[in-house]
Amino acid sequence: MAAQKKDIDEKQGTATVGPEDMKTTIKWDVANMRTSYANVCNVSSTREEFTVLFGINKTWNPEQRELTVDMSDRIILNPFAAKRMALLLSNVIRQYEERYGEISLETGDVNPAGKGNA
Repeated sequence: MAAQKKDIDEKQGTATVGPEDMKTTIKWDVANMRTSYANVCNVSSTREEFTVLFGINKTWNPEQRELTVDMSDRIILNPFAAKRMALLLSNVIRQYEERYGEISLETGDVNPAGKGNA
């Protein structure tokens, strides 16, 4: 139990929503967190939820015409959480590109800022 308490205490953050009197403290409990790697994702939705699927493409031969993706995780979000996630991810990608350059989906490279288009 002490280890769980330590995990919670070490991962604290604050977020301000609206006026100062609405300040909320968020405690991030990482005791049961799992880590997965994915190089493939897909998203589908219904009126009630968004489903984000994650997996790994282990294909090593670029000439191969059929790819097999090992699906590992499915995260289901309500529309509000999905929109918050989209906004957060957009902001983090913008910050990444400001630091390291534009991410090119065509070439799979990061184009350093000021170096022109790859």
